[in-house]
Formats: sequence, structure tokens, C-alpha cells
Amino acid sequence: MIDLNHLEQYRENNRIEAKKAAGGLPQSIWETYSAFANTLGGIILLGVEEHPDKSLHAIHLPDPEKLVKDFWDAVNNPNKASVNILSSKDVTIEAVGEDRIVVINVPRADRSYKPVFVDGNPLNSYRRNGEGDYKCTSDELHAMYRDASVKTQDMLVLQEMRLDVIHAESLRAYRQRMRLSRPGHVWDTLDDEQFLIKLGAAAIGENGSVHPTAAGLLMFGNESDIVREYPRYFLDYREEYDDVHRWTDRVISSSGDWSGNVFDFYFRVYNKLQLDLKVPFEMNGIYRVDDTPVHGALREALANCLVNADYYGRQGLVIIKKKDVITMTNPGDFRIGLSAARSGGVSDPRNGTMMKMFNLIDIGERAGSGIPNIFSVWKQQGWSDPTILISSEPDRSTLILPLIQHYYADAATKSSDNKENSDKKVAIKTERNKNAILAYLTDHASAKVSDFEPLLGIKAARIRRLLSEMIADGVVVAEGANRNRTYRLKS
Repeated sequence: MIDLNHLEQYRENNRIEAKKAAGGLPQSIWETYSAFANTLGGIILLGVEEHPDKSLHAIHLPDPEKLVKDFWDAVNNPNKASVNILSSKDVTIEAVGEDRIVVINVPRADRSYKPVFVDGNPLNSYRRNGEGDYKCTSDELHAMYRDASVKTQDMLVLQEMRLDVIHAESLRAYRQRMRLSRPGHVWDTLDDEQFLIKLGAAAIGENGSVHPTAAGLLMFGNESDIVREYPRYFLDYREEYDDVHRWTDRVISSSGDWSGNVFDFYFRVYNKLQLDLKVPFEMNGIYRVDDTPVHGALREALANCLVNADYYGRQGLVIIKKKDVITMTNPGDFRIGLSAARSGGVSDPRNGTMMKMFNLIDIGERAGSGIPNIFSVWKQQGWSDPTILISSEPDRSTLILPLIQHYYADAATKSSDNKENSDKKVAIKTERNKNAILAYLTDHASAKVSDFEPLLGIKAARIRRLLSEMIADGVVVAEGANRNRTYRLKS
């Protein structure tokens, strides 16, 4: 992950922790081990000290082999670490100039192992934020335990509720869509109660009566009943087209003039998202084809946002549509690593029953190809790459879908750009630079303006203006003043 020959170029951040360890294995290593495992993973460097300018430098370790042995003895002791998630290749002794250091590569833990805690107490579970390790909050611990279950969250049978919490019109609309997607399906002749049981939206409880499942409540329930089980449940869609109005259109689950459930929210929002998409004129026989790969990718993105949300989590699910970008944010961390999500083939939805319900009406893809397909379609359109952001306190996942053309530096594209008006070119460059800033701050705890200058190749004054806009948008926060000012992603 890092070039040890240029160690001085790195700083401690959310993925790198340096410890001198001159007197032996430091006790604080276990907080960092837990924090990296419970967050995004990272590298622990033993035999490295931080200078006053924050740069990292190797020191002389008297016995790195003993450090490695002591570490393995401790990490395999359940009284010290709740689980060992490392393999032999993750702990190595490396030469840095004339010195030798110990490099411990801690991967992100599989959800079934979380929370990774130390000293035999689950309350000693840590997360990584910037350069520091902090104890997990009660909400974070509960979220990790929910995700660790073999059963997905939405399989829970709600024993205290009856089927009268189901919004009849939502269920009728779903059944009609399923008839169109799967004509002649064997469930079509079932009554509503049996249909809900087959679908996974209801189940027979311990008392022998039929009760809704969490999936059935979320998909088809009335909002007033949903919040009885999920007090923080809130779905919010906003269109923000200018700086004068906070929004020009809004759909919220608590308005009281519609059901407020996930199924109805999906179609209300999708119909608004796709209104401005350009549809090429194409015929299939005598019928016009109004669906494109972009429509499909947008449906996939919206369904992924809804089925991967932790509805017990804070701040609700928020989708914002602007002229040049769509952002989809849901409560909850990613259940798989971002690299695995980008490469595809791995499907681990937080609400698997809801995913099945969408699949039955031809929405979403269970094979784990959703995220790669979205990136592929955006690339085919020549749009800027989507961005995935993970934030903590509380855990939230954000998918950013730019709707403007990507900026390429090759001569052919420059020639094409010259034909466009100056406003368009400025918008393209601005979006490119903001995406680069987001990507840099995702991998670094914080940065100064000087850190962005070689990255972007523009003047410091222009970088400050970009950062000011991102602060106004609520994406970035600034700390300190004047030359000491640093910027980081807003938690």
C-alpha cells in the first residue's frame, strides 16, 4: 500500500499508523488493530517515528524478530484479541535504508467477525477516524452485531404486529407489477396472506399466527407502523436546482399523504430521477424503445441504496438530484470491501428479502454485478466516474453519480472541448477537480491546499475556491486558519 523507500512522504491517516516500538510491543497496537479491522483496514508500522512536521522515519529496532513473535503470540490469544484475521503474509520485516521495521497489514474484517475487540470485552471495540482510534459507540456496536448475523436484518418476524400494517394499495400494485414481469407465476393465484408468506413478507410466528416480517413492513407497510419498529426510519428525496431555494421538489416518507413505504418511494423517486435522461429515438417494430442502459443503471443504483440501508441507523436515507449530479446516501456501512464491490461477483445485501422482492419485478441484480454495471454505463456515456464515500459517526454510504462529461487530457478530446462553450469547459474541469479532491480525502485523513497543487495542477487560489464550494455543499470541513488550515471529509 505504501512505498517504504519514501516513507517520509507519508503521514499517519485513516489507513496508516506508526509506532516506535523501541521498548517492545506497544499496548496501543491493539486499539489500532481493532480499529483498522472494524473500519477499512490499514497498515501498522513498528519501528517508525513521527517527526514534528508529521513526516515518518524509520528508527533502529533492536530485535524485530522478537516483536513479530510477541505479536503473533498475542493476536492468537482470545484474551487479547477476539479474533485473528491475519495470515502469515500480513506480518513482515522490511528493510528501510540501514534499518529494519515491522509491517503489519490489517485487512478489513469480514462482517461475521465484527466487532473485533480486545482484552476480552466487546466494549473495547474501536473504529478509525482520521489519525486516531476511538471506542465504538453503542449504535456502532449494535449495527455490527446486526450485520454479523447469518440471517439478513429484514428476515426478522415482527411478533407484535398483524398483517393490517400492510398498505393494501401498495401490495396490489406490487402484485400487478409481478404479473407483468412473470406472467403465469404459480404465486399469482394465492390469496394475499399466502402470497406474503411465499414472498418472505410474512411468516408464521411462535403463537401460530401470521405476522409481517421486517421486509414486508418496510416494503409494503404504512409509515406510521414502520416507525414503531424503526424509530429513525426516514426517506427523503430532494431536487435542488438553484441556490435560491432549499429544494424545488421533495418527497418524504412522513408527509402523511401517501404510504411512506420503500416500495412506493422507489417508484415515486425513480420517475422523477429519469425525467431528464436523454432517450435516443429507437424503434422495436412499431413501438418506440424508451429504456436505455442509463435507465437500467439508475434503477440498479436506487434499488441498491434501498436494500442496503440499515433502517435502524441514524439520519435516514437521502437522495438529492441536482442539474449535474445525483447523490444517494443510506445509513449503514458497506458490508463488503469497496474493491470487491467495484470488481463485482460478490452479493451481500443487508436486506436480502427486500432484494428478492425487487428482483421478482425485474429491478436489481443479485449476482453482485450492480456496482460494476453502474460504473460501466457511466463510462460508456463519457460521464465522470461515480464515487463511493463511506463515513462514520454515524455510518453512512454515499454513491455520487455525476451527469457531466469526463475531462480527458489527450489531444483529440482537447480539440473537441475547444468547440464547446467556455461555461461547459469550466463545469467539466470543476467537476474533475472536485472528484480528485474527494478521492484524495477519502485516502487521507486531512490535507492542506499545498497537497492538492501537484495533484490538480492549478493555482492555490483556485483550489481554495473549490474547497469553499465543497464546504458550502456540506462535503468538506476546514480546520485551523491561514497557512495551518487543513481540510477533511465531513463525518
